[in-house]
Amino acid sequence: MGGNRPLRTATETSSPVQAASAAALVDHIRSMPQDRKAQPLSEAALAAIATHTAPAYSPIVLAGAVRAIELLLIMAVGLATYGAYLFAEHGVMWPYLAATAVIAVLAVFAFQVADIYQVQAFRGYEKQYMRLASAWSIVFLLVIGASFFAKAGDQISRVWLGSFYAVGLASLIIFRKALNVLVRRWTEQGHLTLRTVIVGGGEPAASVINELKRQKNLGIQIIGLFDDRGDDRSAAETAGERKLGSVDDLVEFGRRTRVDLVIFSLPITAEGRILQMLKKLWVLPVDIRLAAHTNKLQFRPRSYSYIGSVPVIDVFDRPIADWDVVMKWLFDKTVGSLALLAALPLMAVIAIAIKLDSRGPVMFRQKRYGFNNDMIEVFKFRSMRVDQADATASKLVTKDDGRVTRVGRFIRKASLDELPQLFNVVFKGNLSLVGPRPHAVNAKAEERRYDEAVDGYFARHRVKPGMTGWAQINGWRGETDTHEKIQKRVEHDLYYIENWSVLFDLAIVLKTPFALLKTENAY
Repeated sequence: MGGNRPLRTATETSSPVQAASAAALVDHIRSMPQDRKAQPLSEAALAAIATHTAPAYSPIVLAGAVRAIELLLIMAVGLATYGAYLFAEHGVMWPYLAATAVIAVLAVFAFQVADIYQVQAFRGYEKQYMRLASAWSIVFLLVIGASFFAKAGDQISRVWLGSFYAVGLASLIIFRKALNVLVRRWTEQGHLTLRTVIVGGGEPAASVINELKRQKNLGIQIIGLFDDRGDDRSAAETAGERKLGSVDDLVEFGRRTRVDLVIFSLPITAEGRILQMLKKLWVLPVDIRLAAHTNKLQFRPRSYSYIGSVPVIDVFDRPIADWDVVMKWLFDKTVGSLALLAALPLMAVIAIAIKLDSRGPVMFRQKRYGFNNDMIEVFKFRSMRVDQADATASKLVTKDDGRVTRVGRFIRKASLDELPQLFNVVFKGNLSLVGPRPHAVNAKAEERRYDEAVDGYFARHRVKPGMTGWAQINGWRGETDTHEKIQKRVEHDLYYIENWSVLFDLAIVLKTPFALLKTENAY
């Protein structure tokens, strides 16, 4: 499942920090000067990184799965009671099938109204069972009332309806008890907790931490604090939580361990400091919130979302999360598998041609930056002479490059050397079909590494990289020897991230073959 996300409500622009759109805020932040200094992490931060971290499960996806399971469970109970009591004598009777479907749909809707599709409810507070029984009873009362007024009561067996009610309620309670055990275990293992860091210190940070800790079953795990102020102005410990470093350290920390949520405890009036910090943090795939419970400047209630009872202002959301992760995974596995099956004969021909053309292995592995700057290994057909292969791309391939073989020159122009990356998509899962193209670790433009040439370069790593992307179908593929070329790639990648949808991915996949016909920049 995807990463955890706090509950959100609609927001209104009430401050420059609350920009008119995420894109506008990103543009403003990118235009600010950036400090690129990197410092070693503190011992406390390294100790936190060394702690085992479980992968996150999305509460939103979990709630959706529970809805689907309970819908099927209720229908199964209705059909089972019908089969046990009436089927042998009457066979298939459509009124019972229709009543079963109506009861199942109404029950799921009633449970939603009763607010028992929250992870807090799954963790087992006792009121959920009372709410479940009440909602279940109301559904049956509605069905009985409707059948009475429709004068259809003689078409439905009262024994079947009573059995359905009793067995269904027992089945739902048993399921919820089992779910409670599973969710508690996942919570203890860290799958259903939001790993949270607090930015800022002093009394504002202490107030946020104490309020979050006061609320039980919130699913918030505070990892520590990050504060740009020195030790003389910021204590090493606040409200029982350690200071792990500065905001610069947080960027490196977020790349080396799982961070789901960043909460700024600074006052909204400290806009300049907040924007400077956001300049550093927006490259991370995390939710960023600004705590507002201690601010004297109050906005309209619907300007806030809430983490428990703590009002916050949404600043950035992690891109492609929750159900979007599920949809993109399904798209990658389904379309990727079909593409791989279709490409296998062509891949076999290319492999034979490479083997006949030059000595050495057919496949080539290259390390590249993946999601959240993790190092991944991608597969390619070997296009260079085996003794001149450049795994880190310290020197980009140029026109008429002597290192490229005859077959390699052809497959590079047509991007056929990238076909083995379908194995990354379908089997390893470290690439998507569509996303920002992963670059080799030492790739450069005008003798400068890409992250040095373009501010916010690593923001393109907030999503999983892809075999093709928005930049590639818009002509920005092939050699990236100039600052403008890599700048344009990054701009298109960021546009893709901010505007992602399954239909957008599908459009890019369909346009990719036509984009590959333009080979002027591919060597």
